[in-house]
Amino acid sequence: MREVKQKPSQKPFTQKKWFWPVAYSSMALMIVAVIFSFTALYESQEEKELLTEVTAPVEETIIPTSTAQETLKYPFKEQYLSEVTILQDFYDVTKDEATRENALLVFNQVFTTSTGVSIAINSEPFEVVAAMSGEVTEVKMDSFTGNMITLTHPNGMQTRYNSVADILVKQGDKVSQGEPIATSQENEWNPTAGIHLHFEVVENGVLVNPNKYLSF
Repeated sequence: MREVKQKPSQKPFTQKKWFWPVAYSSMALMIVAVIFSFTALYESQEEKELLTEVTAPVEETIIPTSTAQETLKYPFKEQYLSEVTILQDFYDVTKDEATRENALLVFNQVFTTSTGVSIAINSEPFEVVAAMSGEVTEVKMDSFTGNMITLTHPNGMQTRYNSVADILVKQGDKVSQGEPIATSQENEWNPTAGIHLHFEVVENGVLVNPNKYLSF
């Protein structure tokens, strides 16, 4: 009988020299592929978000503009302007002698310079209105010198209304330009003026001539 030669048994794949290098290479390729896919996906998402931000309609920001700045107006209804009498002017050393004399107040034979204008309308009580919108920062009751209302305005100016009665506002109130705030009256400090309004304007903390803004 012929002797049958046995074939040598084959080695497992894991024991072959080429197996592990190929396996490592394949795993490395898979890892690189996963990283590449993740990076590409992330960059694609970023591009989409950026494109959305660029193409998204921009909402208009509406910045409210301040209303037209008010200018000082008369402390009475303008319809009575032709009937107004200026009893005393603001004392201004640069004015002529007659104007300066008309800006002097006399009480018990003591002269005092006028810090505003004293206004009368037909020697009768008249409605006093806010010369400019603002806040009531003081209401002073004084029967001797005359009750006084002080308004402080957004531009920093103040207006003062002296010798008033029937006051319609209180400290802290907000008033609009032209809004009634009181009624003119007489006082003991300036009795010769009769029923009148003594109107003052304060600018940067200093009393100024109302005629700087108004033509009486």
